[in-house]
Amino acid sequence: MTQLPPPRPQEVAAVVIGRNEAARLRITLPALCAQVARGVYVDSGSRDDSVAVARAHGLEVVELDTSAPFSAARGRNAGVAALRAGGLPEFVQLLDGDCEVQPGWVAAGLNHLRSNADCGIVAGQIEEIAPGASIYNALCDVEWRKPAGEIASCTGTMLLRGAGFAAVGGFNPSIIAAEDDDFCLRMRAHGLRTWMLARPMARHDADLHRFAPWWRRMVRAGYGFAQVGDLHPGHFTASRRRVLLYGLALPVLALAGLFLGFWLTLAALALYALSWGKTARGLMRGGQPPGRAAKLAGLLVLTKPANLIGLATYYLRRARRQENQIIEYK
Repeated sequence: MTQLPPPRPQEVAAVVIGRNEAARLRITLPALCAQVARGVYVDSGSRDDSVAVARAHGLEVVELDTSAPFSAARGRNAGVAALRAGGLPEFVQLLDGDCEVQPGWVAAGLNHLRSNADCGIVAGQIEEIAPGASIYNALCDVEWRKPAGEIASCTGTMLLRGAGFAAVGGFNPSIIAAEDDDFCLRMRAHGLRTWMLARPMARHDADLHRFAPWWRRMVRAGYGFAQVGDLHPGHFTASRRRVLLYGLALPVLALAGLFLGFWLTLAALALYALSWGKTARGLMRGGQPPGRAAKLAGLLVLTKPANLIGLATYYLRRARRQENQIIEYK
């Protein structure tokens, strides 16, 4: 493997956000601190010893005021603001507290940013720590897999240019889900692209073992489709269409069949079966064994009603001019 040049002193710093992630921080902070010059940990009301662990590893700690709602966007902005007080570094590694950064990632990401002046954000591959622990963890592992190359957006764990962050005003704190999509799109509008590398970046711990938290996570995703799609016309359009088709139109068709003719119900069920089969085949082509692919495909079909609730919640709040409130799932 080609030896990458190490980060230069003060060139890159890190912002880690989290809540009740002390066990994970003990694992990831040594690997992270070996790759950056300095770091800030932003805590969102932890009840464990996350703050003490961060301080023990030499990170500056910012404890968010509990009088305002917590959000990933708010935490990342607060972390970068703390970095700027000591001089904003050229590059910033953002890391969620439920992730473990991989050795050598920062050097690989920096190498790409140094070589591509029009690239503002670079991300790498994420894998689940325990995809076999639950079907929900396995689905998250599928979600993380992205082809290498230029992409429209990535997750909140990313390496970015500090100047680009400042130029677009950071993350939008009013966005409760898919705030990373919004950020990447605004960076692109500023002339800075987002790039995905084939190299491993982090391991993630979804820690989802029950249906209810997973369902809330899917409701939250639907809210993000609506809110970010509102801000960026054209983005999430396909996602919203699928939600309206499989989460609303087909259930209405199936119910109508009970009154207008059972063939309508059969037609709706046939379309669900076609969607399930197509999804399962795609998962198998991606390396999933047939049994697991079948289960994952069924779960993906089931996401659409949850997404629909998220869509409806956003539009209802918008119509009532209500404040966006975070949807927590863990």
